[in-house]
Amino acid sequence: MENNLINIKNKLDEGLTFKISRFKEKIKKTSPHKHDDYYELIFLSAGEGFHWIETEKYMISTPEFYFLKPGQLHYWQFTDIPKGFVILFKANFFDNLKETDIINLYRQLKEKFRIPIPNNYNPEAIFNELLQEYSENSVYSTHIIHGYLRALFAKMLQLAEIQSQEKNVPVTTFEKFQDLLVKECPRLHKVNDFSGLLNTTPQNLNIICRKHSGKSASELITSQLLLEAKRYILHTDNTMNEITYTLSFNDPSNFVKFFKKHEKITPAQFRSKYFQ
Repeated sequence: MENNLINIKNKLDEGLTFKISRFKEKIKKTSPHKHDDYYELIFLSAGEGFHWIETEKYMISTPEFYFLKPGQLHYWQFTDIPKGFVILFKANFFDNLKETDIINLYRQLKEKFRIPIPNNYNPEAIFNELLQEYSENSVYSTHIIHGYLRALFAKMLQLAEIQSQEKNVPVTTFEKFQDLLVKECPRLHKVNDFSGLLNTTPQNLNIICRKHSGKSASELITSQLLLEAKRYILHTDNTMNEITYTLSFNDPSNFVKFFKKHEKITPAQFRSKYFQ
């Protein structure tokens, strides 16, 4: 991410200190950017692709939260239509004297970029209520919004704490494999490439993957390779020939066959589906 490509965006109109909206259900080409002087809380309920925050590459795995502080560099590369909500707020949305509890909560979140959401928790209703109160702007709306935000910040910290505790458990071979998929795909395509890096056999890696995901290692590699392919198709202007070699395929016809086998359309058709 080169500095000369970085834009400063301000999505809060002058005078506004808070805003909530639905995440735009659209795939578009994005570039690295920073936000002005406001925080951004994102709840994604659907979508696939990648999210870069500073130099860290996150594979989108919904549902999840993202929390960005002012001046933080990030950008998205969606490969499927995203759904969710975006909350923007400035520090002066909260009263420094009367709302120190909320302020302390979101300040603790400043280093928690991404927080996965477990199956037993669904924040969708809270975001719908926040959006309704923001739209109606009644006498009590500000109080209700602040109350929901307090609950959200606390819940996010709770989830982050649980996640942190789980990280202290020894990393499993499956978790190491998932990490390698993000880092080494598309350079590596074969199960034995990954099993070699993990000091195990292809057979054992398949058993481990089926136990944890219900899919073979080969199926998981294919899914990751397709995700990377879609990213290059949708978020670059590279030709299909250039993408072929970026993805470590031997020739364009093999890449087209691979993509069409799994997506039922060619890479060119997939690009035109979103960008006419």
